[in-house]
Amino acid sequence: MISLSRLLLLLIALLPAPALAWGDYAHRLSARIAWAQLSPAAQGQVRALLRAAPALETPDCRLGSIEDASVWPDCVRGRYRDRFAYSAPWHYQNISVCAPFDASAKCWNGDCVTAQIPRQQAILADPRRPAAQRLQALAFLVHMVGDMHQPLHIGDKDDRGGNDVRAAFGFKSPEAMNLHRIWDSELAERALTEPPALTPARITPAQRAAYAAGPADTPGRVLLWARESWEVARTIVYPALKDVPDACPLPPARRAGQPTGTVTPAYVALATPGVRTQVARAGTRIALLVDAALAR
Repeated sequence: MISLSRLLLLLIALLPAPALAWGDYAHRLSARIAWAQLSPAAQGQVRALLRAAPALETPDCRLGSIEDASVWPDCVRGRYRDRFAYSAPWHYQNISVCAPFDASAKCWNGDCVTAQIPRQQAILADPRRPAAQRLQALAFLVHMVGDMHQPLHIGDKDDRGGNDVRAAFGFKSPEAMNLHRIWDSELAERALTEPPALTPARITPAQRAAYAAGPADTPGRVLLWARESWEVARTIVYPALKDVPDACPLPPARRAGQPTGTVTPAYVALATPGVRTQVARAGTRIALLVDAALAR
């Protein structure tokens, strides 16, 4: 007979969870990787900017470190909804994987992650702006670079980046889960913590150089990074899901959020290297953009 405590744990696990953006764990790990790679000059600038946190008047959302900055935009979007509702579209860009990659898709008025990263970097780099404004830009920059490396913040099948795709994960039923959440949280945390766990020290100089390679300008870099995430969504996230045909467009039942998919051990094994690479890339690239803005 199942114990009462175990039953409660199972019931809690089955409760619907709010949508997250690449999950708290993955964001904070990307930030730790970035901090380890930042130049001493940029680290000093970040510490100085963090002292302006009280001026942002978001006491329920801690902002005392670059790790805090990596999750601050999600926190204020929930805790201070009226003030930060404008930033909701900045966390993603739903580019269809059913057609050739189109960097301009789903980015009305520049309200998408690929357009906002260069803008926030420019604000951060401007010493004429108030420190609080630059700190807010730092938080958005760190967070959004993390977000865009979550494949379902870029790749899409007209399903809100997998939010409408129900899928079972382990003992968690599809009624409580969706594909986007699985990639944000459950799958990400498992992939990142299984031995050998990803840590800043595990990223080699050769990997850092490879992750930082590409166009010299930030907009060009961002589009390259977006395409990488989109490719992971196109080749792994959608086609490897069991019990769901890799159709374009999606079958109507899948678009409606019907229980359709299963994340199998084989799916996890296939996805894990991609999750780890995306988080390592994100941390390296956060450091690249923050250094460019502050190490001067």
